[in-house]
Amino acid sequence: MQRRHLIAGGLAAAALPGFSFAQALEKTKVTIAVGGKNLFYYLPLTIAEQQGYFKDEGLDVSIVDFAGGSRALQAVVGGSADVVSGAFEHTINMQLKGQPMRAFVLQGAAPQVVLGVNPKTMPNYKSVADLKGKKIGVTAPGSSTNVVANYVLAKAGLKPSDVSFVGVGAGNGAVAAMRAGQIDAISNLDPVITLLLRSGDLKIISDTRKLDEAERVFGGPMPAGCLYAPQPFLDKHPNTAQALANAIVRADKWIQQAGGGDVIKVVPESYLLGDRAVYIDGFMAAKQAMSPDGSFPAKGPQTALRALASIDPKLEANKVDLNAIYTNEFVKKANAKYPKG
Repeated sequence: MQRRHLIAGGLAAAALPGFSFAQALEKTKVTIAVGGKNLFYYLPLTIAEQQGYFKDEGLDVSIVDFAGGSRALQAVVGGSADVVSGAFEHTINMQLKGQPMRAFVLQGAAPQVVLGVNPKTMPNYKSVADLKGKKIGVTAPGSSTNVVANYVLAKAGLKPSDVSFVGVGAGNGAVAAMRAGQIDAISNLDPVITLLLRSGDLKIISDTRKLDEAERVFGGPMPAGCLYAPQPFLDKHPNTAQALANAIVRADKWIQQAGGGDVIKVVPESYLLGDRAVYIDGFMAAKQAMSPDGSFPAKGPQTALRALASIDPKLEANKVDLNAIYTNEFVKKANAKYPKG
């Protein structure tokens, strides 16, 4: 009798639209921590949320926004969030700290970080060496904006200790700090960068929104924004991770087909920082740096490791297992499910 009820119940469940035993989610409520959600760096996350892609996968996603990626990572380490939408290179540092994190879907094919000087405080700027002793604004200390700045400084023979890094966030506060002359240079992302450029408050030194320039700076493909999570989370919740990857891959593909006008209809008004034209310009500048399909490039992890090793002499590169910091398995299935987005 009991067996008959179980079979009947199973058949009824299987008849429900979208039901699949294989896809049953281990966890439907997921908290994603992000550092600067309004940035184009994280645009796929916003698109997946606003277009209902997470809901389509049966997920109830809460996105918690922090001042920078390092703060978002702390939220997951502390247990107040499940997954980080953040910079790929954090997975390397965490492995070395004995807290394995794995990236499982890519949002950005290049860092999109722009380093530039303040024409007000550095009118006679000639080379990166001129930044010695200066204040550089980053989203938050330890975030990818800090890492990229360190890397550009290292190529010019400067150590991180040769400058002062100041956390300025990723929105209007960063713009205000530059315009008020509180910082001499800034390492930040769009739309902040385009806003400063438009008003003449920024002179660009390094622009990794351009794929070719990013490859030139880093010597190879440098994976950027992605979803990553503690390895135990992925082990316990593979179907939940798959659902997250599905939503981001759909968002990645939506962005490839979108124009600036499409994007401003979808993102919250607050993202536009009061200027729609600037936001559209920023999107067009950042678009080529977005991942087309969520896949991590084969040489990307090696590039990220090399970048980190060059700015942190204590980092023992030979102790990093690059295969353990990312996987394309979820992305392959997501692309099979959504070949056109």
